[in-house]
Amino acid sequence: MLPLRDRLPTRRTPVVNYLIIAANVLVFMAERGIMGTSPAPDRTAHAIVSAWGLVPAAFVEAPLLEAWSVVTSMFTHDPSGWMHIGGNMLFLWIFGDNVEDALGSLRYAAFYLLAGIAAAGAQIAIDPSSMVPMVGASGAIGGVLAAYGTLYPRSPITILNPIPILWFAFGLFFELPAWIVIAEFFVMNLLNGVSSLGSRGGGVAFFAHLGGFVAGLVLVRLLMVGRERRGHDRWQGLRAAPRRAPRDAHGRDPWGRRARGPFGG
Repeated sequence: MLPLRDRLPTRRTPVVNYLIIAANVLVFMAERGIMGTSPAPDRTAHAIVSAWGLVPAAFVEAPLLEAWSVVTSMFTHDPSGWMHIGGNMLFLWIFGDNVEDALGSLRYAAFYLLAGIAAAGAQIAIDPSSMVPMVGASGAIGGVLAAYGTLYPRSPITILNPIPILWFAFGLFFELPAWIVIAEFFVMNLLNGVSSLGSRGGGVAFFAHLGGFVAGLVLVRLLMVGRERRGHDRWQGLRAAPRRAPRDAHGRDPWGRRARGPFGG
């Protein structure tokens, strides 16, 4: 299930979320640049991931020396392809801005880092002897998804229609409530994580995703203390995704914003 956008505008510019996305993209481009100048790109990609990723066994052996890798791993992605960083940044673009809008920029920065640290801790706890380096923002993004689902469970999310026969009824895109999209993320990671237990090879760090998600559920409740929850547009049932938010006679959308530009802003 691939989400493409939500219909919940922010009240202020999500500066921290933009900076996190920019940092991830810049690190990834630096990795690609290093690979491009190497005579053995695959070997270089593995060396980059090993150097900047979190290796559970190394962390358990020397936690103080390896503590830096918990943070660097959160901003490092597999440089051999675009799917890893592309999927992560898409989710962060869709959901992170609204979580920052609810928490405030400073609290959101703390939330993101703590969710990423919890994700790393979960992966270390499940396989402390692993020598496979872990990289990616997915654990922290799992926390972001949990926070969004907590704050805006019925917010409409436009997804790519995964069932061809339903294209005739709803088209290529349709809307689902956020809680279904986010629950699917959790359930799929849980099932895949359980099935991966005992495997000694590399792959996706499913328990990091789960650890970040659970941390997000807890952290958002703690960090929302003293802050007012905002109302939001609610999912009204299965239907094709609208091209733009409906507007009243004065050109305002459901949140009181006027249209900007030829396509409604």
